[in-house]
Amino acid sequence: MKQILVVDDNLAILKHIQIQLAGNYQVLLAKSGAQALQICSKQAPDLILLDIEMPEMNGFETIARLKQNPRLFRIPVIFLTANHDSDTEVKGLESGAVDFITKPFEKSILIHRIKLHSQLSAYQQDLEKTVKELEDSIVLSFSELIEARDENTGGHVQRTSRYAELLIRELLREGQFLDLFNEDEIAMSIKAVPLHDIGKIGISDSILLKPGRLDGEEFAVMRTHTTIGARILQQMFERTPTQHYLRYAKIVAEGHHEKWDGSGYPRGLKGDDIPLISRIMAVADVYDALVADRVYRKALTPEEAHDHIVAGRGVHFDPKIIDAFEKICDEMAAAAMAKRTSSPD
Repeated sequence: MKQILVVDDNLAILKHIQIQLAGNYQVLLAKSGAQALQICSKQAPDLILLDIEMPEMNGFETIARLKQNPRLFRIPVIFLTANHDSDTEVKGLESGAVDFITKPFEKSILIHRIKLHSQLSAYQQDLEKTVKELEDSIVLSFSELIEARDENTGGHVQRTSRYAELLIRELLREGQFLDLFNEDEIAMSIKAVPLHDIGKIGISDSILLKPGRLDGEEFAVMRTHTTIGARILQQMFERTPTQHYLRYAKIVAEGHHEKWDGSGYPRGLKGDDIPLISRIMAVADVYDALVADRVYRKALTPEEAHDHIVAGRGVHFDPKIIDAFEKICDEMAAAAMAKRTSSPD
């Protein structure tokens, strides 16, 4: 049953609406904007009926606070008002309200508006979910298309995405980098990771598919996949600036071969000058390379890969990220095996 939060300083109106909605909706009541925000902090309702004329915090101030909260800003808000002037309606719509109901109101109008906007909200959420799933599928498919050119790395993009997510969440559990990651940033980072090797599209097959180690000249060419990838992703972001994950993807593509001691490439960045997501990706990328077969060597065991990664603390890798890695190395090994057994490589 959908939850409707009714906010009004008039107790008689609150009770009247509660009676009219009883049986069809679970009704939550708030006598002030502050109380409404307190309720929403504990449980997000499906729709809010919000009075405009309230003391201390009026409806406009309340909806402004709601819209500032990423968890609440999508909740449809219908204003309740005794004002009929157009200025109030314009201000209300500009503030983010989806509709108005004028007091006193008919039960049939109230029920109809709630049903209409509940359905619209549900449809919008389904549409956004479908679009996101489509975007994620396109990103992953494109990444796998690039990966398909490199016979050594089947399933690599999916595995490294999982490793990166495990590392990010462990870092947050430890209280590290809390100011740099919220849920949206975590989602964008994970979505960006599969594109880290997109620059390999610009590397010739003679180098990319060479059955053995690269010589110095060949490796110099291979290193350019970082800058090629960054350039491609920057151009993509400029064409579609609403796709913010592409900014993260550019950072990952360019920086995942940088090293903590400054000996990496392409820019030779050192320590905290290396973007955090690139430092995380460096561990994920190397770990997957170690536990995978290569034409010039067999895959290392998870224990051997662990030792190799830990040996790179403070040289190749950020010590804080290695601390997190050590706590979840068993989960990393399990993810490596799960992804590998479910993929064709």
